[in-house]
Amino acid sequence: MTWSSIIKIIVKYWPMFLRGAGVTLYISIIGTILGALIGLIIGTIRTIPLSDNKAKRGILKVINTILTIYVEVFRGTPMIVQAMVIYYGSLMLFNIDMDKIFAGIFIVSINTGAYTAEIVRGGIISVDKGQFEAAHAVGMNHIKTMLYVVLPQVVRNILPAMGNEFVINIKDSSVLNVISVTELYYQTSSVTGNVFRFFEPFLIASVIYLVMTLTVTRILRFIEKKMDGPENFNVIPGNQMQVARPEDMAKKANQSGY
Repeated sequence: MTWSSIIKIIVKYWPMFLRGAGVTLYISIIGTILGALIGLIIGTIRTIPLSDNKAKRGILKVINTILTIYVEVFRGTPMIVQAMVIYYGSLMLFNIDMDKIFAGIFIVSINTGAYTAEIVRGGIISVDKGQFEAAHAVGMNHIKTMLYVVLPQVVRNILPAMGNEFVINIKDSSVLNVISVTELYYQTSSVTGNVFRFFEPFLIASVIYLVMTLTVTRILRFIEKKMDGPENFNVIPGNQMQVARPEDMAKKANQSGY
């Protein structure tokens, strides 16, 4: 390996690497967002308390059984197998020839949704039961309790896990090359066929993957800090809130004799 050969490959084939990285990011972003929405809906449904009404209770049990099967199947099988079954199965069984990019987004979305559903369910369960009771005491039903009390806390708590899912999707989108989605791995394989070398093109691809994942991680950590807000607050008259500066807190403590 020489640095000159790597530079030559980059100079000649950078449009292919760029297109592959763009498709990878596009599928990962859309798939993660849709998967998060699917997970939020399923996680919320699976935590609905059983009704005393026998009909409603039976319907909810059937729905929970179907959702549990979906979650277990997609968490228990590899994405590469899911891609083959869904893409070629839809063509063979239903004569549906899906667009490859659409198929990639669909596969990533439902796979992410299965994992996110469990993340959301765990986040909802972790919320103190007293908050549910307080919301019901002021007249909120289950849906309003979820929308206005529980889910805002859950979204913040699961943000690190969702960031991890996003990073995983960037890397795991490489398996979509089996259905000829022109993402980064597919484009890199095409480059290797042109230059008859494997190490240099895949070294370039690994650097691109690393840059994408590190960038996404830094952005998500920045968002987490913004959502956390300042560490110290002082409540002042007028129901307003202001940040308590450390020097002001020290001054107040000295005046109080502590």
